[in-house]
Amino acid sequence: MAVTISLVLLFGLVLFFLLRSKELGPGGAFTAAGFGFFLASTGAAGPINRLAQSLIQAAQNL
Repeated sequence: MAVTISLVLLFGLVLFFLLRSKELGPGGAFTAAGFGFFLASTGAAGPINRLAQSLIQAAQNL
């Protein structure tokens, strides 16, 4: 679990700086995929999935 959280922080930090510098190429895509993959392995996956489902339901009701 500690390794997963460390990787999430590492990928998140790198992705933040890539987005801030507007340098999104193949490396940025790999970083974003790695961030999402490791984020899904943490306890944040459940709330993120529920938020996404709520937003989809709200969009369908418009």
